[in-house]
Amino acid sequence: MDILQTIKSRRSTLAFKKDEIALDVLKEIFAYGSYAPTHYMSEAWRIKLYQGEGKNDLVGAIIKSYQRTGMLKSDDSPATLRSIESIASFLLRIPHHALIYFEKKADPIRNEEEYSSIAAFIQNCQLAAWEYNIGMLWTITPYMHDEAFIEEVGLDNEKHKISAVLQIGYPEKVTRLKERTPVDRYLEIIDKQNTKI
Repeated sequence: MDILQTIKSRRSTLAFKKDEIALDVLKEIFAYGSYAPTHYMSEAWRIKLYQGEGKNDLVGAIIKSYQRTGMLKSDDSPATLRSIESIASFLLRIPHHALIYFEKKADPIRNEEEYSSIAAFIQNCQLAAWEYNIGMLWTITPYMHDEAFIEEVGLDNEKHKISAVLQIGYPEKVTRLKERTPVDRYLEIIDKQNTKI
């Protein structure tokens, strides 16, 4: 494993093959993710993994949320029904959806610490998955902030915060490399020893 090469080669996956990934492989990927830095070793990340028939519940909740928030109409017109069918079909084709959430803290600083560690957990998962030739798409979507959606997936809106939903599967294709901005453009070096007085 060349971690530096993996960091550079990893891509967000936008199209997945239909094949499911073995559960033991997914568990290994999440286990690698758990080596992310975590404040006070809280390991705050929690995962709801939707696959197979279980995806129907998640996709149904997403559609309802889209309708509640106005992203989809709620009528029975042919156009609306086609939109619902198109969105549902797209989401159901994705082999696995991992809803990542954590228990909110009353202290806003602790809350930020937990969220930051979960972001590191997610990136570790993406890098580990890439080593298995598995792709992920890290999504942050409006339904994550819909209180009714949160309750519908079995969480407590007062207690839990959804951080992301990872779409997971074998890539249908790998997107091209997009070069990054040279680091000198956003790096500011402060070194008082070299400051002119």
